[in-house]
Amino acid sequence: MKFTDRQIEAQEIMAGDATHILAVGGSRSGKTFLFLRNIVMRALKAPGSRHGIFRFRLSHLIATVYHDTFPKMMNLCFPDVSWTPHNQEKYLTIGDGSEIWFAGLDDKERTEKVLGFEFVTLFLNETSQIPYDSVVLARTRLSQQVEQKIQGRQPIPMKLRAYYDENPPRKNHWTYREFIEKISPDTRQPLFNAADYAYFYMNPADNKENLAENYLQQLDAMPARMRIRFRDGRFSDATPNALFSEEDVDKWRVEDGAIPDLVRVIVAVDPSGSGDIDNATNDEIGIVVVGLGTDGNAYVLEDVTVKAGPSTWGKTAISAYDRHGADCIIAEINFGGAMVNQTIQVARPRTPFKEVRASRGKVARAEPFSALYEQGKIRHVGRFVEMEDELSGFSTNGYTGSKSPNRADALIWGLAELFPIMMQATKKKIEAHPLPIFNRWR
Repeated sequence: MKFTDRQIEAQEIMAGDATHILAVGGSRSGKTFLFLRNIVMRALKAPGSRHGIFRFRLSHLIATVYHDTFPKMMNLCFPDVSWTPHNQEKYLTIGDGSEIWFAGLDDKERTEKVLGFEFVTLFLNETSQIPYDSVVLARTRLSQQVEQKIQGRQPIPMKLRAYYDENPPRKNHWTYREFIEKISPDTRQPLFNAADYAYFYMNPADNKENLAENYLQQLDAMPARMRIRFRDGRFSDATPNALFSEEDVDKWRVEDGAIPDLVRVIVAVDPSGSGDIDNATNDEIGIVVVGLGTDGNAYVLEDVTVKAGPSTWGKTAISAYDRHGADCIIAEINFGGAMVNQTIQVARPRTPFKEVRASRGKVARAEPFSALYEQGKIRHVGRFVEMEDELSGFSTNGYTGSKSPNRADALIWGLAELFPIMMQATKKKIEAHPLPIFNRWR
């Protein structure tokens, strides 16, 4: 293989004195590939060495690295080197007794088992999804003492290395504080050994010779928030006191569509005054499908939000109801009153319907679900770009989006139906301690 100019620059940093090295940048820029190559080089140089590759979700690591990127890298960079996978234990042997282990930090039992070993190399993949406490725990196992043996040279101790890569999250993330600002994520004090933390940027434009011809055009067409992260590879500004972090949504996202059986499915509607014509200045009608799994987690299944009149949005909601085998449709009736239920019944007579009424602002309704997102109790099945943009605008200071968040509002109504106790508790809290800021959006 032939290195790109940016990969050559990155190699120089990786050969330097720093123990901890972060590769940050956009999608498909070659970050993971480069770190995997270096891990194999180290495994071949140090017989009996052990190297750990971690990601937050083991299933994602196995699908993207163990079965995909790693074999591709071996075929390109080490076609004559044999290696043996141990699929049940999720590790492989290579060289003269060296091992490369793969583990997910969301599996407590397996993590404890793997972290019972010592490693000379750690690689934390997609660190935007990994909590800082898990990182600190993994670093305690970066302690294996092995010798680097190269033919014709005197054996020397192999330097401990920890690699990290990510599509850059927001500037309040621990990676930005530790690697860019050189401060402790815990204490906010300057790092005692700042020189031990190095980073480099790699973006898809730097790797275009290895990408499909129109891949960069696809990134150009992304919404602004996603272009910053996946094309430009830049950390984005943090929303002060944000309720929903992009990292939490990504961490628990279901990419492969594999979800448990659902015990309840709700189609939630947030109506507006939009019509089928002359509606350019009107808000969209938020229509979102959510389900409660047998595991106790909520799953966001579909966003079919439309800007249309009652006849069209009614049919859209009913179509989603039938497609997902929903239990009922719920809708806010502050705007439209009984006409909302009538719209549903005209589209599909005798459809189970429940009306909800907004007595508090949008932020107040959304706030209880912030902790559930952080805990993984709410998971998005796929990507919902517009909805996630709206969620990112919620903070304890109000909503900062440019327009009313109808998609997110419909989502919150659906989640409130799945987790009614949360809403009851919050109602009591707000009645006891009213906050005027919550009335900003109605």
